[in-house]
Amino acid sequence: MCTMAHNQELNFTMDVLPERLAICRLDPEDGIADWDPSAGLLSITFTETEISVVCEEAMAPPGAECERGWRCLRVDGPLDFEMVGVLASLTRVLAHAGISVFALSTYETDYLLVRGTMLDQTIEALGGAGHTIRT
Repeated sequence: MCTMAHNQELNFTMDVLPERLAICRLDPEDGIADWDPSAGLLSITFTETEISVVCEEAMAPPGAECERGWRCLRVDGPLDFEMVGVLASLTRVLAHAGISVFALSTYETDYLLVRGTMLDQTIEALGGAGHTIRT
C-alpha cells in the first residue's frame, strides 16, 4: 500500500514479477490470437494505428515487432482513483537514475516495465527513494 511521508512524498510497496516480458506491436488489420489469461501479465491495447501487446516472451505473437527482455514491478494495490502522483513519484526516481520505463495501469494498480538489464539498478533506485521492493 501507500503511505504519506512528512515531505508529502508517496512511498509504495512493489513486487517484482518473475516473468520476462515482451512489448509487441501489430498492425490493426493483423488482429490478435486467442490468449490464455492464466499465462501471467497480459495487456492488449487497441488504437486506430496499432495493437500493442505486453505478454510473456514465449507468448509473443509470431511476426510482431517486439522488444524483449523486460521485467515488471507491480505497485501493491488496489490504489484509490483519487490518488495523485502515483506514476510521477515512481518514474521521477527512475528518470533521475537514467532508467527507461514502460508504464501500464489497470483498474486496481500500476505496473512499471524496465529492461531486464536495468532491474537491479531499478530496485536500488526505488529502494533508495523510500519505496519497498519485494523480489
